Amino acid sequence: MTIVRTRTPAGEAIVILPEAEFERLRELAEDTLDTRVIDESQSRLNAGDEELLDESDLDALRAAPSPLAFWRARRGMTVAALARDGAVPEVQLTDLETGAGTADPAVYERLARVLDVAVEDLVPESV
Repeated sequence: MTIVRTRTPAGEAIVILPEAEFERLRELAEDTLDTRVIDESQSRLNAGDEELLDESDLDALRAAPSPLAFWRARRGMTVAALARDGAVPEVQLTDLETGAGTADPAVYERLARVLDVAVEDLVPESV
């Protein structure tokens, strides 16, 4: 294999190598990154900082009128309790759960904190 070490006109050191070797190194780097992501995710799961949804949970999430409604029910909270703890009027919370309304991002952030989920897990895709 031929490797050429040289410099650009601006003086930056560069290496020229066969494309097949470049692709092999790129794949190794991607594999290393994938392994790191998996290890970090496993650590969060082991620490209880992340939860997994099984097939029935995913079915319930898809069947729910909104992600917010799913997570509220999963946490065993009533609309009244979540509205109170999230400082959101019940009517607005009901509208958010049914898709009849939208809210300021700060509202979703408060609800996410109460439900102990990422705000991205609550916001419908259409918002």
